[in-house]
Amino acid sequence: MNQSRTPVPLPVPDAEGIYTFPDDLVRAHEEWTDHLAERHRAHDDHDDHVIELMAPYDGHPYFIELRHPAGRPVLVIEPHHDDFALSASGTFLAHPRPLTVATVFTRSTSVHPALEDTFTTEAAVSHLREREGAAALAPLAAERVLLGHKDAEPPYRPYSQDRLERITHELREVIDAHPDAELLAPAAVTRHPDHLLVHHAAVRMGCRWFWEDLAFWSTYALAGCDQRLFRARTGTTLTIELVDITDVILDKTTVLRMYGSQMHPARKMYRPIRHAWTTATTNATGLPAGTGTYAERFYRMESP
Repeated sequence: MNQSRTPVPLPVPDAEGIYTFPDDLVRAHEEWTDHLAERHRAHDDHDDHVIELMAPYDGHPYFIELRHPAGRPVLVIEPHHDDFALSASGTFLAHPRPLTVATVFTRSTSVHPALEDTFTTEAAVSHLREREGAAALAPLAAERVLLGHKDAEPPYRPYSQDRLERITHELREVIDAHPDAELLAPAAVTRHPDHLLVHHAAVRMGCRWFWEDLAFWSTYALAGCDQRLFRARTGTTLTIELVDITDVILDKTTVLRMYGSQMHPARKMYRPIRHAWTTATTNATGLPAGTGTYAERFYRMESP
């Protein structure tokens, strides 16, 4: 896929040092979506494989190229419906592989504050978030496994050993059903108990490949204390791996509009785009530096 016809703009640091949400990115994404919509309309048989996605909350249409996975299958173990989309979807848009995504915590009462009077029950919130997760994964042709656990609520407390054992057992059954798949899970660069539990369970089952968690990026992942805790927990056994997602950054923007269809204002869902620019331009990575460079960060654990 080639997005070079739509230039990718460079976010600019604001006065507080956080990369602002650029109007240029909004414009570039709209132009890219319009271009794909024209391709979709021009082919009645849709042989160019552009598909239409509907944002689950407001029904707004978007267009994206359907990926055609190849290579070794990947079994993704994510805590919540949005975690893979936020943290690692760009990599698989750029390098599609057969995907199965197992979501552990699929029951929730967490919805944007502006919609709390609209989605008043656990069932209503969970249904919305499940539809958002399905829409975000549709371009990747991913299979889904929903484990049905309830997510943690503030004030957060450590997870219990019993819960870890139960979820590990359930995930092992999923892994046994996908014996050829490579495992991918969160690195848990955060203190959130759901992320820590899923990371712990994945390590117990032999996972050696992890993404950098972005669900709590603005409050957790860049905090100095969390970074120190992360390094202390993992030691020196993890090596950093960056994947250049510059060519698919506008399609990742579409994926984020699916997972976060309820977000108000919409710009809040673009924090991972800003972080991807920061990741690519502030590290000695070998990636091309400068305007329009974006990357996702992963960690590889050395084999025992």
